Amino acid sequence: MNAESAQRPKPAGGRRLVCITGASGAMYGIRTIQALLESGCEVHAVASEWGERVVAEETGKPFSVWMNDFAISQDHIHNCRDLAAPIASGSFPLDATVIVPCSMNSAGAIASGVCQNLIHRAALVSLKESRPLIIVSRESPLSLIDLRNLTTLAETGASILPASPAFYHSPATIDDMVNFVVGKILDHLHVEHRLFRRWG
Repeated sequence: MNAESAQRPKPAGGRRLVCITGASGAMYGIRTIQALLESGCEVHAVASEWGERVVAEETGKPFSVWMNDFAISQDHIHNCRDLAAPIASGSFPLDATVIVPCSMNSAGAIASGVCQNLIHRAALVSLKESRPLIIVSRESPLSLIDLRNLTTLAETGASILPASPAFYHSPATIDDMVNFVVGKILDHLHVEHRLFRRWG
């Protein structure tokens, strides 16, 4: 990590990291990145190898193309194998980290303190620095092992936010359902949005 990137002042809208793992529901991650950018946040992004594959299979477009479409600076897109990336250090200022979707493999690794890739390292940094970490779990059913891992993460300070869209707002499209979950993520990040109609 170079000194310039570590000392760079945070933007007015905040700086968030969005990580995409190999669980189904890749559009939740893509839409979260888009919504944060639209809100004026500086977004850093990283996808695991399986995350990139799921993005391509579920959206019909590679992760790299999505990032290019969003015009994200190349130094804000990190290689999952690069443990020397700025986001691997607690000295790099981040307001929050979101893993969306989060596979149970990644949840288990993080809960165990095992660093297999940059996503795991970034999550562990969030926990040790007492920064917000949002785990958007996307698996069903959950085994007892999964439940225990998620409980461990909650006990260490992470927010567990299952990808569970609501129906009270009468969603008419898949986008409506995706936007509801993304809106809940933004609520936890204290980022204003109009992604769904609120109850009442």
